[in-house]
Amino acid sequence: MHIYSIVLSVIIILNIILAFLVIFFERKDPIATWAWLMVLTFIPILGFILYLLFGQNLRNRKLFQWDERKKLGIEPILASQLLQISSNQLRTTNEVIRKNQDLIYMNLFNNDAVLTENNAVQIFTDGHQKFDQLFTDIKNAKKSIHLQYYILKNDGIGSDLISLLVEKAKEGVEVRLLYDELGSRTLRKKVFKELRAAGGFVEVFFPSKFHLINLRLNYRNHRKLGIIDGKIGYIGGFNVGDEYLGLHPKFGYWRDTHLRIVGTAVYAIQTRFILDWNQASHLHDIKYSPEYFPGKIDEIIGNIGMQIVSSGPDSEWEQIKNGYIKMITSAKESVYIQTPYFIPDASLLDTLRIAALSGVDVKIMIPNKPDHMFVYWATYSYIGEMLKAGAKIYIYENGFIHAKTILVDRKIASVGTANIDMRSFRLNFEVNAFIYSEQIANELTDDFLEDMELSTHLTADQYSKRSLWIRFKESFSRLLSPLL
Repeated sequence: MHIYSIVLSVIIILNIILAFLVIFFERKDPIATWAWLMVLTFIPILGFILYLLFGQNLRNRKLFQWDERKKLGIEPILASQLLQISSNQLRTTNEVIRKNQDLIYMNLFNNDAVLTENNAVQIFTDGHQKFDQLFTDIKNAKKSIHLQYYILKNDGIGSDLISLLVEKAKEGVEVRLLYDELGSRTLRKKVFKELRAAGGFVEVFFPSKFHLINLRLNYRNHRKLGIIDGKIGYIGGFNVGDEYLGLHPKFGYWRDTHLRIVGTAVYAIQTRFILDWNQASHLHDIKYSPEYFPGKIDEIIGNIGMQIVSSGPDSEWEQIKNGYIKMITSAKESVYIQTPYFIPDASLLDTLRIAALSGVDVKIMIPNKPDHMFVYWATYSYIGEMLKAGAKIYIYENGFIHAKTILVDRKIASVGTANIDMRSFRLNFEVNAFIYSEQIANELTDDFLEDMELSTHLTADQYSKRSLWIRFKESFSRLLSPLL
């Protein structure tokens, strides 16, 4: 009995110490702090293990080395653009950029997101079209192929991609492939044996230091990027797997949004890839040499204004979420959102509610089926709050919608990897394109309206009639939402 008392006392003391660390040193959001304190209180031993796995704070840790970027001459461009905006002397003929200088300034100041206007953009909403074009660009690559995905599977499309990369590596093209260990957990490293033998490079983001144990598994590199010859950039929601071609029996057709960009914004996408690659690589770092940033700045490619904005748990600010909030607060007519998960924090939820209560046409589209059960029911809990504020909710019925798109007034848009959830804002490494173009915003808005024809309009009356069991699942999942 004496031994049990000692063990119990030790557990209580450890819990108190850990609770002290959570409250006074980690400086988490109060909601997340209370959630962890509940876990530590009700499941002391397991809670301690869960905290080690999921509760680390990466903020203020310098994961990505920015020093070599000086060779690109980014600092003078940033300083010049900040000065032009602050003095109201920004040189541009793009009226959308003129009217959104405060958003642009915020992204410049907090994220070093250079504004570029010389871009052409192609939108993909279908996996077959996206991968057909990507494969074509890879086949035509002459110098370098840089690919980064959260999920990479060795199935039909994944095997085809790896085989194509082997061919290009044998041709002498530099091939680099980066993937997230947790997202690609079914992948075996032996599938890259031939690619490495051909001269290709493969790296893993936050790999396990011990077999089956990864103390950083809660922090996922959710970015999906592709850069071909430094001239063509891909960014958006599609990962690599057969389900993204609509071949999964549960999800059916996969509706996503991905961008193919040609122009100066590709330099920012390339920089993001190099930063992530060098964080993961210990032997094959990339130098910021001109070969990765080719092309003439004065060559006219397009007229699409754009900033590439990154965020992650190592950042002081939640840059992409702040960008979303700034976009929504600027809305005069409409805010259209497509997201697979809708778990906003208090600041974003209040922003959306205020927009809806102010008469802005707020439309939110979510899937009709879950790929993560707790996230799905937490989403429905927050959807109820938006219905009360007068927002219109649409349930996509033509398969699974995975797009991460925000559209405001048919003028500005954000497309990328960040979902409307606390995980994307605080725990994942994400990247989005903020686009200042009526042309692109109109194209994306038209896609949204077409998707509405394939969706069910969820009314407040229908939502109020859900069963007690569903209400319980929503409430329980919402309690877990800060940890999902």
